[in-house]
Amino acid sequence: MKDIIVEIKGLEKTYGKNEAETKAIQGIDLTITREEFVSIVGKSGSGKSTLLNIIGGLERPTSGEVQIEGTNLFDMKDTSRTIFRRKHIGYVFQFFNLIPEMTVYENVRLPLRYSRKRLKEERIYIENILKDLEIEDKKEIRVCDLSGGQQQRVAIARAIVNSPEIILADEPTGALDQETGREVMEIFSKLNQQGKTIIIVTHDPNIAAKCNRIIKIVDGKIQG
Repeated sequence: MKDIIVEIKGLEKTYGKNEAETKAIQGIDLTITREEFVSIVGKSGSGKSTLLNIIGGLERPTSGEVQIEGTNLFDMKDTSRTIFRRKHIGYVFQFFNLIPEMTVYENVRLPLRYSRKRLKEERIYIENILKDLEIEDKKEIRVCDLSGGQQQRVAIARAIVNSPEIILADEPTGALDQETGREVMEIFSKLNQQGKTIIIVTHDPNIAAKCNRIIKIVDGKIQG
């Protein structure tokens, strides 16, 4: 049996106060094992993206704990959590969050600069990632000149360049047409087969069905 890589206990997330109070996450307990390929599904406003952001350390829960690789994310100071996240977690967003005027190569290289990694064969390393994602020929092209599908491939390359164990993806096919979305899901499947733990948020049951496990959220609670 594979070991647990994500463990969530008693998770709560509340926005606002008094009459404006909204409970986005309500008492979630969840474990995800290493190399799982998981989808988190639910309607808009169900809390699925909030849950993903908390797992990724981008949002702080109101209460409860999140352990990644046995480390409690929110016992750390903000700076330490940022460093930990860069090492262990890659994030892919629906609308790419790339720097439009920079080239493909420059965008993918950024996480290495932020984490101050020094790779002897850095260019070869990045080019091999781009080759695997079939965008090596685009490396010197500005991101703003690429199609949506190509930009999402760049975003995936950026997410994996630091060799994280976990990849989180928030509606990664939401801005893409059906065929391009299928290609992106094939990339995630391949990464999972290479040993990455993948957690995808989606409202699309067809996308969720391509994962090995489906977690359904309704009104901030896991169903089933």
